[in-house]
Amino acid sequence: MCSEQEPTKRGNVASENMINPHTPSQSTYPLPGANPHARLTPSSISWRRLALIASLKSMLLLALCWFAFPDVARANPTAVPERAQVIMVFGDSLSAAYGINPNEGWVSLMERSLQGQTGQAPRSVRVVNASISGETTAGGANRIRNDLAKHNPNIVVLALGANDGLRGLAVREMRANLVKMLDAIRDAGARAILVGIQIPPNYGLDYAASFRDTFGRLARERKLPLVPFLLEGLAEDLANFQPDRLHPTAAAQPRILRNVLPVVERTLGTSAPVNKSAAPKAS
Repeated sequence: MCSEQEPTKRGNVASENMINPHTPSQSTYPLPGANPHARLTPSSISWRRLALIASLKSMLLLALCWFAFPDVARANPTAVPERAQVIMVFGDSLSAAYGINPNEGWVSLMERSLQGQTGQAPRSVRVVNASISGETTAGGANRIRNDLAKHNPNIVVLALGANDGLRGLAVREMRANLVKMLDAIRDAGARAILVGIQIPPNYGLDYAASFRDTFGRLARERKLPLVPFLLEGLAEDLANFQPDRLHPTAAAQPRILRNVLPVVERTLGTSAPVNKSAAPKAS
């Protein structure tokens, strides 16, 4: 009976060897995660050692070059470029290129002028036009925080108020809305440029004068850069306006740019990149 059982035992050992035919030994080393039938022999291990030594030599050579030629080594053309200064224009139809090609509007002209002026190195500047035709100071106050979060600007050109004047809104209400927007710009860590608006005396000379003076007073109180009047040099000549007598023509846009651009350039020269962690919190 014992002799009959011995072949069965040997048969079980044979079957186990068939299931795992490549049992590790001193001369074979299965590669983790690889084909179980693939093995590293002592000769293949020697090749791996040679490859490792060659890699270490290359790293050592690069390190020697870094210290021997520091100026060349550190002039990395693939370095991440400095973040572009972002200017957000926040206005109404006077800034939204109403009735003309957007590329002909003063906001687009300003971006092209800032990015590369003749004889000067191009600036890293991006201009975002967040203006909406028909916008009022109340509407702007409601949406400015969303636009600030979306565009993360360094500078905001605040050019609202014309539609308030056309509707005869109380000056104190317009001022309160402007203050809300200026507070939001400050809280976002950006700098504001306030753009003055003037209106014809349809609601009386006193109203027109109070409306006009509001922008200058706010700029002085908050020590803000001020564009005294967006349409300076245009308002007296109807040829500068479209048939509605409200919106400047494409030909008049460079003149508007001349009113705004010098103030923007001065502000760019004194603006630091936005630092959200250092921005004051809203109270």
